[in-house]
Amino acid sequence: MSLVTRGYECAPWELRWRGLAVDQLQRTESTFALSNGHIGLRGTLEEGEPRGLPGTYLNGFYEEHELPYAEAGYGYPEAGQTIVNVTDGKIIRLLVEDEPFDMRYGTATAHERVLDFRTGTLSRTTEWSSPTGRCVRVRTQRLVSFTQRAVVAIRYEVEPLDGKMQLVLQSDLLANEPIESDSKDPRVAAALQSPLQSEFFLAEGYRAVLVHQTRRSGLRVAAAMDHQIESPDGLRTDILAEEDLARLSIAVDVPQGKVLRLTKFVGYGWSAQRSVPALRALADAALAGALQTGWDGLLAEQRAFLDDFWETADIEIDGDPELQQATRFALFHILQAGARGESRAIPGKGLTGPGYDGHAFWDTESFVLPVLTYSVPEAARDALRWRHSTLPKARERARQLGLRGAAFPWRSINGAECSAYWPAGTAAFHVSADISDAVARYYWATGDAEFERQCGTELLLETARLWMSLGHFDRHGRFRIDGVTGPDEYSAVADNNVYTNLMAQRNLREAAASCERVPEVAALYGVDEAELAAWRQAAERMFVPYNEELGVHPQSEGFTEHLDWDFAGTPLENYPLLLNYPYFDLYRKQVVKQADLVLALHFRGDAFTPEQKQRNFAYYEARTVRDSSLSAGTQSVIAAEVGHLDLAYDYLGEAALTDLHDVHNNVRNGLHMASLAGAWMGVVAGFGGMRDHDGKLSFAPRLPPALDRIQFRMCFRGSRFAVEIHRDDATYRLLSGKEVEIRHHGEPMSVTGTPTTKPIPPIDPGPAPHQPVGREPAHRDPAQVRRNIAASR
Repeated sequence: MSLVTRGYECAPWELRWRGLAVDQLQRTESTFALSNGHIGLRGTLEEGEPRGLPGTYLNGFYEEHELPYAEAGYGYPEAGQTIVNVTDGKIIRLLVEDEPFDMRYGTATAHERVLDFRTGTLSRTTEWSSPTGRCVRVRTQRLVSFTQRAVVAIRYEVEPLDGKMQLVLQSDLLANEPIESDSKDPRVAAALQSPLQSEFFLAEGYRAVLVHQTRRSGLRVAAAMDHQIESPDGLRTDILAEEDLARLSIAVDVPQGKVLRLTKFVGYGWSAQRSVPALRALADAALAGALQTGWDGLLAEQRAFLDDFWETADIEIDGDPELQQATRFALFHILQAGARGESRAIPGKGLTGPGYDGHAFWDTESFVLPVLTYSVPEAARDALRWRHSTLPKARERARQLGLRGAAFPWRSINGAECSAYWPAGTAAFHVSADISDAVARYYWATGDAEFERQCGTELLLETARLWMSLGHFDRHGRFRIDGVTGPDEYSAVADNNVYTNLMAQRNLREAAASCERVPEVAALYGVDEAELAAWRQAAERMFVPYNEELGVHPQSEGFTEHLDWDFAGTPLENYPLLLNYPYFDLYRKQVVKQADLVLALHFRGDAFTPEQKQRNFAYYEARTVRDSSLSAGTQSVIAAEVGHLDLAYDYLGEAALTDLHDVHNNVRNGLHMASLAGAWMGVVAGFGGMRDHDGKLSFAPRLPPALDRIQFRMCFRGSRFAVEIHRDDATYRLLSGKEVEIRHHGEPMSVTGTPTTKPIPPIDPGPAPHQPVGREPAHRDPAQVRRNIAASR
């Protein structure tokens, strides 16, 4: 192909790629993915080839497989779960005078793809000459509906450019697409070959349906397609269906100046219990709704949904156009991951790829849900309802481990633990506190008393019981939690991880408060005054280790006594360390994969003094290698809080651009939802200084020297407001709803319809911290960014 490829272009409201680089397809298929939280489509070309890694996903639809162990142990999970690439309805092939339209052949004089953050569509325009010299223009547009969650719609238009020609379109439903995995990286999905067994197929008119079932998990999926065709006279159509394929073929002679237009609607339904006829009816109903709304109606609904989202959640950044684009890209994909997930989890990759086998982690509650809580609170509520629906499995897991309460899984699709790595799958108990933290945050941000009665109190009390059975009072009267794995996976099965203990402390306090607010639910689960008193006592006496000599908190008890890792002697190509060094060596050294103690400075900042935060941040900066995409956003937040604004800005750039720059070289397997959420955190919690301790909003805004202005929006208890940050002051403005009581750098104030401007006090950050050799964040130079953008045009 002769077209020059430039890569992503910088624009505030879209992601555009001109040209086609076949070796970059797997990467762009992730960034151009469309989803609504229920259905996910990777951004493969409509023609199906060339392709990198195809993928069509339904949230919660998985296949089981055995978890092999060289040496089995009690309590090891027995079955893994892997997201399934379900029936692909995106495929529309084109033949131009019997010549397949294939971007690898012929000549493309123009080709571009655009992901539009305001319309929620992926568009493509290609001008192509076949090997025999016939020229066509192809325009496509697709969406995954936010308003009709089971619906995908695609418009495909072909226009002859050099005279009349015969055009043939083939619109497919294809099951069991072959997928290859060429990696041994544990973060990559297990490849499943032909996971779907055919149960039913039918084709008539312009409509077809395929129904399949997985072999082991027993889940059943129906995919149906229907079409509307606009063409010149002489149209000929044919439709067929077989076990793994349904195809509508369209043939017509199209004069120059005319257009062949195909609108394809695809409906999905899946269930663990519904019969074949019931699922077929579900898919047919989705199509009926889509056809009744029509293409233009679906576009209008999509735009209205996104207009409302951006009215609540938009972030404006003046002075760095690339960061502006990346931040809106991040917000758009976070919305796509959670908007219509409803009774399902939000996976670590969303529905953009098969990475991590499609599992959900604690990333959801700790990183993604804060974004949704303050922008689309109903999506946060639904994600927490999924956790509540898995309580029986969490209780059973706790019993299996000899504990009370609920032990939620490290990684899962259906709520059962499926991590074969036991220091995480068994010992990373902090996930239960992370869930309780998200429950408390959602309640305080919304005042949703119905959710608290139905789900919240039960989640809080069962996780509180876990801590009471996991921890114990020592001879000094301190409440200890021994033998756990904190967020940093390079330190496993340690005693009194500070993050875990502080999050458990909040869990215990919030559980007691919720039980007092909803005594009928507490009574239903046998919580009495003695148990409430025990929770409060454990919280009051929670042991938080501190190294008096160094003036810092050890990440876990004894951590600061370990030998420092030899960073100077570690080649850069040996990162990430987990793929190049034995875990036992990582466990006994002072090397941190991702923010752990620093994460505690953020989420439990109320437990530290400003001086402790400065010293702790500097100490752990020198030991954190960021082998996890979870880290940069948190480091940005705390760097901003302690006054290292340039460093915070660099970390924000890394978090926001993790996927667009493919920082970790694994975007082919899907986007990093937690890192994308870290972009929001870096702006709102970092430069905005937003904290919500005890359900009370406070802000301590500061603007980094490289930027001219930041404005962000959020919602709280039904009100929407904006915070605008300048060099010397910040302005708060109510957009809708009742006044909001906040603090600005410690000063109480009300956010009203009349903009209120407050000065920003100075801060002394002290000496600049340093990072391990070669692990510094890339320095952002907005002037150079602007020069690069100008040069690429």
